[in-house]
Amino acid sequence: MTRDDFERLAHFRYQLRRFLRFSEEATRRQGITPLQYQLLLQIKGFPGRDWAPVGELAERLQAKHHGTVSLVSRCEAAGLIRRSSSRGDRRQVQIRLTRKGARHLATLAQLHHAEMRSLRAALAARPRRPAAASRTRAPQSPGSR
Repeated sequence: MTRDDFERLAHFRYQLRRFLRFSEEATRRQGITPLQYQLLLQIKGFPGRDWAPVGELAERLQAKHHGTVSLVSRCEAAGLIRRSSSRGDRRQVQIRLTRKGARHLATLAQLHHAEMRSLRAALAARPRRPAAASRTRAPQSPGSR
């Protein structure tokens, strides 16, 4: 890998971390945790339907099944989601947003969408290198060698 490759990778990780920090702060100001927001987003954004089962949510969150069950339970207790049994297969539990969860999600999704536009622009820009003067070493005094 070249120096330029490392600079681009470092720039990407920096911008990604800035986005994640923004997300963490925005969700907490809204009164939910970052994981709760991610769960709500995955339910609403699940391809082809307005609900999702716990197993598929665990995959989308890249989390363990039992951890996702705990997250679902906390979100249900907070009134953000509701569980129901599938009409076709009573063993399958479907997770859906409540109105309260949908409101939180709508507010946060708008904020995240705007921040993503900013992130896209930042990622398209090349990482800036420090000015030449700051890259040169300061002269050493005779006693510091």
